[in-house]
Amino acid sequence: MALPAELKEYGAQFLKQYRAFYRAVKRYDRICVFRHIKPDFDAQGTQMGMVQFLRDNFPNKEIHYVGDNHVSFTPRLFPVTETLNEDWFKSGDFLAIIVDVGDHERIADPRYKYAKYKVKIDHHPCKKEIAPRCSILDTESSAASELVADVLLKWKGMRMSPEAARWLYIGIVGDSGRFMFSSTSPHTFAVAQELLKTGFNMRETYLAMYEKSIDSLRSQAYVLSNFHLTPHGVAYYLLPKPVQDELKITSEQGKENVNMFSNIAGINVWCSITEDCDPKDYCWRISIRSKKVDISGIANKWGGGGHAQASGARIDSLDDLDAFLKDLDDLFA
Repeated sequence: MALPAELKEYGAQFLKQYRAFYRAVKRYDRICVFRHIKPDFDAQGTQMGMVQFLRDNFPNKEIHYVGDNHVSFTPRLFPVTETLNEDWFKSGDFLAIIVDVGDHERIADPRYKYAKYKVKIDHHPCKKEIAPRCSILDTESSAASELVADVLLKWKGMRMSPEAARWLYIGIVGDSGRFMFSSTSPHTFAVAQELLKTGFNMRETYLAMYEKSIDSLRSQAYVLSNFHLTPHGVAYYLLPKPVQDELKITSEQGKENVNMFSNIAGINVWCSITEDCDPKDYCWRISIRSKKVDISGIANKWGGGGHAQASGARIDSLDDLDAFLKDLDDLFA
């Protein structure tokens, strides 16, 4: 299959790592694909796209995927995560493919550590390398799915099935904000085009991704009635645990309405701030989105990280809320 110029020109600096990944897959008969905790479209789309591609092209290999399930995507959009016992990881050499996660503590299943060989393919800045022998990292990529798709599309002699392409497309659409975030590039569109050429139904894919329930309308109504706005255009809403219970949502679903503010004049940054009552890690989890200004530095300061226009952070209590909001507000002062 002839690839467009945007794909041919992309990734020249990664050719050595691409080849190392291809060799590793061919070498190992047991493979497990990992991704980050509290998954989103990109984490699960990348993971399932990789799994499906490998199963299509290497039917005699044993290929698995692990991690926590999503509160609403599973099983509506993604299959239930496999359950592997400890013996599988310890009973022989296997390859760990780690996608869409920058740091060790964010990997959804710690048993990647047992792998004989590790490959990481990602677009997040990392503090400490997870797979020093084979790491393919491009922080300019709109999604891990975009980067993984590039790796797989360039693998000569391999087939990209409609099923694998659909998973990867979901990841790209999710992390690029439906191709509206500034990280979207000509390469993003070129990859999406190649995936669409496989023939999966794009309209049905979008309907599945963004399907809402009646209860979700009540959540949207609450957010629209209870959001706040700082002097310089930082919009935010709070979801304490009692409100979550009343709306019948989980803490993970708290951020699902954050992009309702994306096209509102006068709003520069918007945030969901959700109470997470996990007894092992109590905090208020924050999802931050921005029209233009890079908010990743603020996210890093407040215990999180991410991308220029889409990041996450946390505060230990609402006592820190004013200071956090001031940091964002000061970006536009």
